[in-house]
Amino acid sequence: MKIFLIIAVAALAIGAGVYWHRENPAMTDLTLQGNVDIRQVDLAFNASGRIAEMLVKEGDRVKADQLLASIDTRRLQLSADQAGAQTDAQQEVLAKLLAGSRPEEIRQAKAARDAARFAYEDAEAYYRRQENLADRHFVSRQQADSAGYASDKAKAQLKAAEETLRLAELGPRKEDIEAARATLASDRAQMGVMLHDLKDGELHAPSDGVIENRILEPGDMASPQKAVYTLALNEPVWVRVYLPETYLGRVPTGARAWVHTDSHPGKAYRAYVGYVSPGAEFTPKSVETTETRSSLVYQARVFACEGSDVLRQGMPATVTIHLDQKVQAAGVDPCRK
Repeated sequence: MKIFLIIAVAALAIGAGVYWHRENPAMTDLTLQGNVDIRQVDLAFNASGRIAEMLVKEGDRVKADQLLASIDTRRLQLSADQAGAQTDAQQEVLAKLLAGSRPEEIRQAKAARDAARFAYEDAEAYYRRQENLADRHFVSRQQADSAGYASDKAKAQLKAAEETLRLAELGPRKEDIEAARATLASDRAQMGVMLHDLKDGELHAPSDGVIENRILEPGDMASPQKAVYTLALNEPVWVRVYLPETYLGRVPTGARAWVHTDSHPGKAYRAYVGYVSPGAEFTPKSVETTETRSSLVYQARVFACEGSDVLRQGMPATVTIHLDQKVQAAGVDPCRK
């Protein structure tokens, strides 16, 4: 009787084990529910002014560096033209100083010196004659003195002519050249500021994306504090999910995943786990899970390798992750096939 009872108990235990195994197979995949997220950028001008053109509208796909809008920059253009003319003029001033005196200017200075020498020699000779006559009382002392003053004046003019020739031969001073060069650098910097201000009058897309909102219109006043467009970026696109604490050790960063949506049933988009929050939080009420609401979870981002053109902001999505994957080596592209 005891043997029969033992056999019966063993049979019941084996049957229960088989039933439990069938109802609770070893889990190899983790399924998570979440929503699609994308980055959004509020685009504004770096300058203030009245909007002249708005070149795109809601829903338009744009490329990086594409011109989206512009403001009226006619006044800035005139200022830039003026700064450019001033820079050109200063460039010529510096070039003149660097070139030094022309041969014609040196010859002219030499001729002026020679003329001054002849004038001095003539005045000196006249003075001597007048001095001799004054000593003999043929002319007055005042007349001889006047001739002496004229000779001194001619001598000073000769000295000035000689210095003028010397300066012409030496050319411009080094300090004058450096001052002209500094002025030219200042003019160029000012022109650069004007050109930068002109460039700020255009609004370009920072990267590929889709125009989500067109906030201002032509004629509106724009400023750096006013957004003109809201741009939804094409990359990156990820699904925000919440990873239960019990699976942290089985889902490494870089693990491959697949994203499914109700909008495209039967279609799986390749993805990977790109981020797991270092801090825990309580499960959000918007997330459906078989765990209790008070269970601690870790926010994770599952980045899509494909499907950026169909995955939209806020779209519900299901993420499937194979558990216990090998840790990806550093530098390996997780989106590679």
